[in-house]
Amino acid sequence: MAQDPREKDVSAELAELLPDVTPLPRNNRAPIAKAPPAPDAAQRVRNEREVLEASLSDNDPWEAGFEIGDELNFLREGLAGDTLRKLRRGHWKIQGELDLHGLTVAEARPVLVEFLNCCLRDGLRCVRIIHGKGLGSKNRMPVLKRKVAGWLMQRDEILAFCQARRTEGGGGAAVVLLKGVRRQA
Repeated sequence: MAQDPREKDVSAELAELLPDVTPLPRNNRAPIAKAPPAPDAAQRVRNEREVLEASLSDNDPWEAGFEIGDELNFLREGLAGDTLRKLRRGHWKIQGELDLHGLTVAEARPVLVEFLNCCLRDGLRCVRIIHGKGLGSKNRMPVLKRKVAGWLMQRDEILAFCQARRTEGGGGAAVVLLKGVRRQA
């Protein structure tokens, strides 16, 4: 292997400037890898899950104006007004259900995130989330009702939700309309 002439000049200058220093042998260098290792898809999946969970924050300005006795109602901006009416009347068939009552807020949040992710992946459009009426909580207040409503509003995939009909859980459940996934033919 031919040595660059400029490298000889530098070596000569260094030898003059530092006469007591012995250069390291060339075979004492670590080999450089040809290509970086392939990325780990499992880490990407974990990162995406963490981002989704973090997107459902507990800091919800909407909660400040939410009355406990109020019915749950939410319609994403830009949707037709009759969408919420159709949802209340059972226009869409409920395709999935999640029962959260009995769980703490810390336990309910990741369960809800995973449920919504599965629903979206499976192409479900309408689901029921049972949050309970708060009868087992301190002061008999529906804690999860408020939290679930806030978490749902933060997700772009949620088009609308309302309190379930009396026969479907009433004030202890919400019926949720999800964005449809367009499948390519």
